[in-house]
Amino acid sequence: MSKKLFVSQMAMVFVALQAGLGLAMNPDTGPGCGLGKVAWAEFKHPKNIVPQLLMSTTNNTILPWQAFGISSGTMGCTNDGVVWAEHKATMFASLNFENLSQDMARGQGEHLTALATLMGVPAEQQPAFFALTQEKYAMLIQAGETSPAAMIRALNDAMASHAVLAKAGASR
Repeated sequence: MSKKLFVSQMAMVFVALQAGLGLAMNPDTGPGCGLGKVAWAEFKHPKNIVPQLLMSTTNNTILPWQAFGISSGTMGCTNDGVVWAEHKATMFASLNFENLSQDMARGQGEHLTALATLMGVPAEQQPAFFALTQEKYAMLIQAGETSPAAMIRALNDAMASHAVLAKAGASR
């Protein structure tokens, strides 16, 4: 029995040394964020293996706290918005397609204003955006057969070739 205990302890030491070497090469590795990071952040040396194991265990065994923190931008997690920025207009269009289609046909409305904001069109350029959507309505909506994602792609293309709105697209 003591031989099994010794072998287990040696295996744990080997794993700890390997993890320690990995941490020494890249001191920013670890559990990153989440409840575990918050709970164990005041540890004297939070980059050591023991607090990182405690952080990771807390994040992954109680509830999916790290995933919650990442998706909500809380518990020490941040979201730079890269993925969200690319898809927020499509998500909005999917949820509001009928109202958005009506606003585009009229060249005005709260849904169209919200879409312009989500697409990064500055307030002073929104009248040009509204006029573009009304002018290109048939191409953007294609008689009700266009998906929200296809409509957003077509709108991005139309904005890219518009003299004023191309500048707004470059800043997105």
